[in-house]
Amino acid sequence: IGTHSGTFHCDEALAVFMLRQTDEFRDADVVRTRDGAKLEPLDIVVDVGGVYSPEKHRYDHHQRGFSEVFGHGGFDKIKLSSAGLVYKHFGKHIIAKRLGVDESDPNVELLWFQLYSELIESVDAIDNGVNITSSGSPNYAIRTDLSSRIKRVNPNWNEPADDATYDARFEIASKITGEEFLSQLDYFTQAWLPARSIVASAIASRLEVDPSGAIVKFPQSAPWKDHLFSIEPTLPAAPSQILYVLYPEGDAPGSKWRIQCVPQNPDSFENRKSLPEAWRGVRDEKLSEVAGIKGCTFCHASGFIGGADSYEGVFEMAKKALE
Repeated sequence: IGTHSGTFHCDEALAVFMLRQTDEFRDADVVRTRDGAKLEPLDIVVDVGGVYSPEKHRYDHHQRGFSEVFGHGGFDKIKLSSAGLVYKHFGKHIIAKRLGVDESDPNVELLWFQLYSELIESVDAIDNGVNITSSGSPNYAIRTDLSSRIKRVNPNWNEPADDATYDARFEIASKITGEEFLSQLDYFTQAWLPARSIVASAIASRLEVDPSGAIVKFPQSAPWKDHLFSIEPTLPAAPSQILYVLYPEGDAPGSKWRIQCVPQNPDSFENRKSLPEAWRGVRDEKLSEVAGIKGCTFCHASGFIGGADSYEGVFEMAKKALE
C-alpha cells in the first residue's frame, strides 16, 4: 500500500487501516513516499499520485478536476478524501467480512450508509476544508474529533523527526482510526441495527396507540432517532407528524415510563413540540398537580423529556401535551 510521506492526516491513516481489513491487502506493507517511481509498481496507492482509477487501484483526490462523491443514499455534497474513496469501493466487503455474511445481505448496505454518515463523511469533509459546525463560528469548533486526534499524533513542530519517526507515528495513527472505525461498526451492528425492527414495528402500529398518529409506543428502550427519521418519509400520510415517543425505563415488571419529544432532526436540540412550559423543571406530586395527571415523576427543564410511574401516566402526558 502506497501513501505519501511526511505529515499525515486522518483520511489516509484510516484508508490504510480499512485496506488492511480486506482479504486482498490484509498483510500488505506500507510504503510512504512522494516519489512517483517508487509508487508506480505498488499494488495500491492512496492519497498521493494524482490519479483516481479504481481499475488501477489508485485512490488520490488532490488532482485538478476531481469531483467524486459517495453518491449513494443522498450523500452527494461532500467530495471524497482517500478514506471516502477506499470506503466507497471496499466498505461493503469490509462490513460483510466483519459480520460474516455475504455482501448481498441487505444489512450490509444499511450499515454501509450508516457508517458513512456517522464517521467517514466527517473525515471527508474536514480533509476537504468543509466547515462541519452548524453555527460556522470558531467558538463552536470541535477539537476532539478523530481528525484532530490524528493531527496530534504527528511529531511536534519543535520535535526532531526523520522519515522513520513519521512512519512509526503513522502506524500509531492508523491503529487509532481503526479502533474508532471498528468500534462504530460494532455498535451499529450489535445495538443500532437490532433496534430497527423494534422502531419499525412501533411506528407501523402507532395509530393503534392514538388515532392522531403523533404518539409512538416502544415496548422497550432502544436507539430510535436515526430509525424514526429514516422510516418516517416512507410512511403513508397520517393525521399528524410523530411528536412523542413513549418507552419503559427498564425491562423489569412495573418499570417507570418516559415520554420524549421527537426533535426537528436527529442531531437537533429543538423539538417538534416540547412538553408544556408549565411542567418544565417540576417533579413528583407538584408535577402531578400542575399536569392534572396521577403518578408523574419529572419533566426536564427544557421540556424535551418527562416521566411517570406507568405507561398510562406518560400516555396521558402525551395526550395533554398534544392539546
